[in-house]
Amino acid sequence: MTRSYGAPPVQALRGVTLQIDTGEFVAIVGPSGSGKSTLLNILGSLDRPTSGEAIIDGEDLNMLSDDRLAALRAYRLGFVFQQFHLADGHTALRNVADGLLYQGRPSSERFATAEEALVAVGLAHRLKNKPHQLSGGERQRVAIARAIASSPTLLLADEPTGNLDSASGEGIVDLLFQLNSAGATVVVITHDNALADRLPRRIRVKDGLIIDDSTNPATLPAPMEITS
Repeated sequence: MTRSYGAPPVQALRGVTLQIDTGEFVAIVGPSGSGKSTLLNILGSLDRPTSGEAIIDGEDLNMLSDDRLAALRAYRLGFVFQQFHLADGHTALRNVADGLLYQGRPSSERFATAEEALVAVGLAHRLKNKPHQLSGGERQRVAIARAIASSPTLLLADEPTGNLDSASGEGIVDLLFQLNSAGATVVVITHDNALADRLPRRIRVKDGLIIDDSTNPATLPAPMEITS
């Protein structure tokens, strides 16, 4: 697929073929301007390709109406952003519950689901705290809880450790590994090669092209030992 903008057109993606299977944990890495953010926008149904197909959980984005795209994002996709995007005046519980508004759930169900998600990310003791009362790592955990509350098919994390100190960032990476081990498909967009090199699959993007797609041998299951 390709994606171009403006006139004369500038190609952000110049012919990308990519398949991510259920249950994978993938890093998409590249410098600023490489096309990784454009790729994230298409993976997250926030944008459509100029040519070619983008199929998310069996749905061709080019064939969906705006309402169907909104439903895809609400029910099947979870987003975690570098800037957290939390409402300052609301508690952690309210921030996560409000992320379920587009699903039209009753208030009691939204808040019960939000509490379960916050407990799952280790914030049972922070339900009533507002963002200014939380550390950077805790705010990112709230953002992750909001993303997983709807049980999405695909979790997309855009520079999830970019605004955190090393200790907090390590905690977020551990949490993403836990979510993946529990069955979530996770895609991390990052410019951090050290982080990318820790994940099971690394896709390197440059000038709108995938220049490398490799598996990290250190994350593969150990071979079965057969003795006689």
